[in-house]
Amino acid sequence: MKTLIRTAVTAAALATVTAACTSSTGDASDRPPPRTTTLGAVRLVAYNGCEDALAGLREQAAKNVTAYGFGGVMPFAIAEDAAAQTKARSDTAAPEHSTTNVHEAGVDEPDLVKTDGNRVITVSDGTLRIIDTATRKVTASLKLTEGDAGPGVPGDLLVSGDRALVLMRGGEIMYKARSMMPSGDTRYVVVDLAGRPKVLSTIRPQGSYVDARLIGSTVRLVTRSQPDIAFPEPRPNATEADLLKENQAAVGRAPVTAWLPKIEITDASGATRTDTVKCERVSHPADYTGTSMLTVHTIDLAQGVTAAGTDPIGLAADGDVVYGTGQSLYVASNPRWWSPIVRPLPVVEPPADTTSSNAVAPAEEPTPADPAVTASVPASGTASAPATPPADPSASVPPEPRPRPTPTVPPEETEVHRFDISRPGAPSYVASGKVPGRLLNQYSLSEYDGHLRLATTDNSGDEQASSSTVYVLDAATMARTGQVGGLGKGERIYSVRFVGPIGYCVTFRQVDPLYTLDLRDPAAPKVTGELKITGYSAYLHPGEQGRLIGIGQEASEKGRTLGTQVSLFDVSDPAAPRRLSQFFQKDSGSGAEWDPHAFLYWPKTGLSVLPLTKQNESGALVLKIDDSGVKELGLIKHPAQRQEGGYTYEPGIQRSMVIGDSLWTLSYEGVQVNDAGTLASQAWIPLR
Repeated sequence: MKTLIRTAVTAAALATVTAACTSSTGDASDRPPPRTTTLGAVRLVAYNGCEDALAGLREQAAKNVTAYGFGGVMPFAIAEDAAAQTKARSDTAAPEHSTTNVHEAGVDEPDLVKTDGNRVITVSDGTLRIIDTATRKVTASLKLTEGDAGPGVPGDLLVSGDRALVLMRGGEIMYKARSMMPSGDTRYVVVDLAGRPKVLSTIRPQGSYVDARLIGSTVRLVTRSQPDIAFPEPRPNATEADLLKENQAAVGRAPVTAWLPKIEITDASGATRTDTVKCERVSHPADYTGTSMLTVHTIDLAQGVTAAGTDPIGLAADGDVVYGTGQSLYVASNPRWWSPIVRPLPVVEPPADTTSSNAVAPAEEPTPADPAVTASVPASGTASAPATPPADPSASVPPEPRPRPTPTVPPEETEVHRFDISRPGAPSYVASGKVPGRLLNQYSLSEYDGHLRLATTDNSGDEQASSSTVYVLDAATMARTGQVGGLGKGERIYSVRFVGPIGYCVTFRQVDPLYTLDLRDPAAPKVTGELKITGYSAYLHPGEQGRLIGIGQEASEKGRTLGTQVSLFDVSDPAAPRRLSQFFQKDSGSGAEWDPHAFLYWPKTGLSVLPLTKQNESGALVLKIDDSGVKELGLIKHPAQRQEGGYTYEPGIQRSMVIGDSLWTLSYEGVQVNDAGTLASQAWIPLR
């Protein structure tokens, strides 16, 4: 039985820069040998080859395997002439338009819709569609899945010129080939958008998609995989010591290929080749578990997939949060709501006569008091733990049940790994660092003036004693240079935003302290101001000079949420932040609270748009945000859709874009165009 469960890496230290990871072309034999760098007493190394890699990975994995496998946490086509018209218009000057709301300017992030002003490109249900903004019609579409596959398949886009990269996580890809991986795995599809769109190549990496960033025409994609090791089936009445020994033996027999991710690449003709991450292109922190592998793939959309493939490099570590700048790519491994993943021991069936005095009742499962410290919750949502085998029915007295192991809760720690992406081609792995607590999301990270700032909340197993801290690390070594803590005692972080040398942090439990932080001195960051108000901001967005926009929930004085609120803060005086204006919609919620891509802010006019769902309706809330305050302009709705049985519903709006003088909004059912000034409806473009 294969156990491919992810483990949070227990530690990360400073790590290695190797020549093998910096070159993007040529065979491994053409590259200079890996070099070792020394920082203080920590030896930074890369694997010298497959023999070295296998020895190190086996050793670390054997230390971290359990009687139940690798511990961890269960996460949870159109006419040619129309296409030609689109191509012709794409060569003309594009109207002024908004782009995806991203963390760092110039670093694009995957999203379900993109526009260059002349075209709106979107992907859903396994189909890519192109809308001409002049005619407001779908001019081309391309189905990326086979047969009935497609509905419900999630997908995101990155676009550079006439090339798109579609990132998909479900369904069957077209252009069949003998695949080494099961259907439904991650795949990246490079599409030529010029003329009639066509697939140029399909990439199927082993592992799960984490995230990607685009700078210019170069995409860096991060995937995560676990060693492909088949552990033996547990034997009836086997002790944990026996199971552990057998699993360690399985690790000891595993070949190095069990750890090295494979990449399957299919070109436009259907020809397929398989690549593998090379041993000498895998690095590791000084301390690691050998139970997880990060792979960074590089694709230049201007060139497509060349003979170098995705030019992958590997890092023997874990990660689930990606943050990128023009110079660096960071991958952070957030601590999980931890519990050991266990495989139940086989249970001997009780005798048919359950009324016999010798029959043994099944052991009661303990009721988990807190999913963070008890047995894991599988996909069904039911907690599982190793079952105690019943006694031999021939025995006169049932033996005492074997006690279950008491899990040890590891400390909450966030590991961050930095890759240098300042040069073309594959990144180079620079260093790793570790700080206490957990990140909220990528906005908890920010690189500025040679330093990385991180904001984390540390519960330490006791929510009442939780507090948050901003740490400052030297980006070159990932060594800690400064920190400021004690934020929101008994609370957790709800949003973070760094703007240059200033930081903003919102914590919440019953009230919302908005903290302002002075980060100009990396060795001595400090809190400069605090504003306590009811409710909280779940997303912070820079406004005009000295202004900050907050989107979240209003709440009662006891902390009960009441509905969506949008606040405008005056942060021109860091010592005295204040709220200038607030919009409040009772009993409502917005997707922009957890997905910043759903928020549109157009500084030129102050036009701001966010999805809004109320009890009986949904749409896009349109606001004007400027120094005069937050003013409601209206609610855009998409046409009601009728389903079988006569039931109708209002589609939820997911994204908004400004193109010229129009406001475009996207839902699952279609795209609507409204006048950006009057909000009058101009066009409806169905996508189903």
